[in-house]
Amino acid sequence: MKERIVILGAGESGTGSAILAKAKGFDVFVSDSGIIKEKYKSILLEKNIDFEEGIHSVEKIENANTIIKSPGIPENAAIIKQLIKKQIPVISEIEFAGRYTNATKICITGSNGKTTTTLLTYHILKNAGLNVGLAGNVGQSFAQQVAENNYDYYVIELSSFQLDGMHEFKAEIAILMNITPDHLDRYKYDFQNYIDSKFKVVQNQTPGDYFIYCADDEVTMRELQKRNILSQKLPFSIKEKVTNGAYLENNELIINFNNTEFKMTLIELALQGQHNTYNSMAAGISSQVLKIRKQTIRESLSDFQGVEHRLEPVVKVHGISFINDSKATNVNSTWYALETVNDPIVWIAGGVDKGNDYAMLKDLVRTKVKALICLGVDNQKLKSFFAEDVEKIIEVNSMKDAVKSAYYLAKKDETVLLSPACASFDLFDNYEDRGRQFKHYVREL
Repeated sequence: MKERIVILGAGESGTGSAILAKAKGFDVFVSDSGIIKEKYKSILLEKNIDFEEGIHSVEKIENANTIIKSPGIPENAAIIKQLIKKQIPVISEIEFAGRYTNATKICITGSNGKTTTTLLTYHILKNAGLNVGLAGNVGQSFAQQVAENNYDYYVIELSSFQLDGMHEFKAEIAILMNITPDHLDRYKYDFQNYIDSKFKVVQNQTPGDYFIYCADDEVTMRELQKRNILSQKLPFSIKEKVTNGAYLENNELIINFNNTEFKMTLIELALQGQHNTYNSMAAGISSQVLKIRKQTIRESLSDFQGVEHRLEPVVKVHGISFINDSKATNVNSTWYALETVNDPIVWIAGGVDKGNDYAMLKDLVRTKVKALICLGVDNQKLKSFFAEDVEKIIEVNSMKDAVKSAYYLAKKDETVLLSPACASFDLFDNYEDRGRQFKHYVREL
């Protein structure tokens, strides 16, 4: 009898897992408690994969040998608890796909900067002519690419939710950008649980593998004291000189790897700002490890186009700048955004609070923000926290009203910044939908 794999969730991750499981000869069933998007449904039908939507039929799920869970489904969901009780292995798409590829995997995680670093690393490898796939939180499903392509390298962005379901998987190059409190609602409001999840990026690494991390991140450095990591450590820092890794000196980014030095002035980098220097360092170190030509690294770091929804300039309307930072779904990301903008700010924030602590934003908000527009179903926490710091606070529950209000409140040479510090699911499909709506209504002004 064929081994049965049941996949929970039929989005990019679940559908990709189904394609790979089918290709490998498993008996495959896909179950989604919501309505499956047409794009994914047509793939499942075309591949003759059995599925259900709008329900989880327990009898069809519990007879699985293995469950592949989409990252959006929390561990404490009733169906997952039931499966764990029955001792049915529950894994992630990344864990499953990793079993069927011998490619070199560059895996990037962190609370902030991981998407930019992932796309930047992929850009360098692609420019170097490597046979490379882009997967995980960005790009196409990792499992589908393993099923349909034969890549030698994968650059994979990993969220903590994806890392949670990984057990045997190993990254040949692991990159940890930083760790700040995020998604605490999924981690029993215990920061250590979230930290442990992020550190799974180095699990199963051997002395022949590499761990690239930020030496300026206090949480990371504290954890390193407690853990025995076998891989070769390559730190990056803008505060101090490092022997093997990346650092700054005289406004130059310097990467040292195995006695090979790479130098580039900060002004040449396509991505400006302190947080982007970190992103360029991490991508640069991994490229050095892969022995990519210095000229290719230099050209790629200087011609990279930024990420949509991450500090993305939209347009200027009557001298007012509009910036789309919808990807800022946590407090630390918003801190970077507020720190980067030098004009007086009309700040659009709010959404689903994930156990946020807004304290780190207080000084920046007091000195830079002239008005706060709360865009969400429940704005009470945001409003009360900044009540004494911002002169004008208003509430809206649609992006159209948020943009219109911001436009009336802002003056010439000021900036309207959408940087929510919260998840988007109360009013939008996802942060992309939120960002696109923002750009749409700004262009309508």
